[in-house]
Amino acid sequence: MIDLKSLTLLELQQEMEKLGEKKFRAKQIYGWIHEKLADRFEEMTNLSKDLRERLEQEYELPVLKIIQVQKSAQDGTCKFLFGLPDGHVIESVLMRYHHGNSVCISSQVGCRMGCRFCASTLGGLKRGLRPSEMLDQIYQIQKWSKERVHNVVVMGTGEPLDNYDALLRFLNLLTCEGGLHISQRNVTVSTCGIVPRMRQLAEEKLQITLALSLHASSQEKRKMLMPVANRYELSDVLDACRYYFEQTKRRISFEYSLVGGVNDGEEDAEELIALIRSLNCHVNLIPVNPIKERDYVQSGHQTIVNFKNKLEKSGIVVTIRREMGRDIDGACGQLRRSYLDMEKER
Repeated sequence: MIDLKSLTLLELQQEMEKLGEKKFRAKQIYGWIHEKLADRFEEMTNLSKDLRERLEQEYELPVLKIIQVQKSAQDGTCKFLFGLPDGHVIESVLMRYHHGNSVCISSQVGCRMGCRFCASTLGGLKRGLRPSEMLDQIYQIQKWSKERVHNVVVMGTGEPLDNYDALLRFLNLLTCEGGLHISQRNVTVSTCGIVPRMRQLAEEKLQITLALSLHASSQEKRKMLMPVANRYELSDVLDACRYYFEQTKRRISFEYSLVGGVNDGEEDAEELIALIRSLNCHVNLIPVNPIKERDYVQSGHQTIVNFKNKLEKSGIVVTIRREMGRDIDGACGQLRRSYLDMEKER
């Protein structure tokens, strides 16, 4: 069946014409799905009963089920475990800031990128999410919280550019009129560095922020932490970042997870400065979240501060990511992993 939540308004109009309905019906249905966040066709009360029944028979309206919510006692961050219609589970995070609510969503069930410090990749990739499944993470969180979502970060489980076509459609539905209409400038998409897709995304000339998971200042160390580096040279990844800026004029964000004794030394900072100084960029330092399946540890507080200060003195804009949800399974992939482990034991 056709997934109505993944269709553009134009495509929905074409479907209504196939049913012999007027075009304006499409706008009504689109509004129910993307503005009123209806979960069922029977909620669409300005449609005839006959049309609602026909939609029920011939179309699909995927809805995510909230399985679990963890709320941080420290900062109010909420971690959601969602069940998909096919039985898979994914996770999302609601973070409340003074400038508005941010939601971090998943783009795949699992991940095949294999980054050594990430829980998301431990079980491998199951499948990519449909645009509707990416959207519905935001919709269900907004309905649950009864609060508006202002910023969306595609930085949860999965590699967004490994699910490229679905990602583009999701971005269109999220930011166009008639839905949540979130500004493209309030959307961030993360990648571990799939060079051809980075260049392709640049040519879309969207106004979203591209965040590169860098995590190392040399090709050798990046290979150790991130298997994707065996396929793409760091110089090519940075060239793709330059190309993205040239095409969009949007500053690149570099994500750098600080792993104790691995990539957090003075030499690492100096190499990083030499590597990115010429780029219009921002560095987001992330104290790594330890996971039981790996032996990596978080850098000490003073080490993190020293690393930040060294970058700042060289003129690089840098922040230390505020650690949110640390008293819950806040890091990417941890809640899903805990749930799957419990299911195995039953």
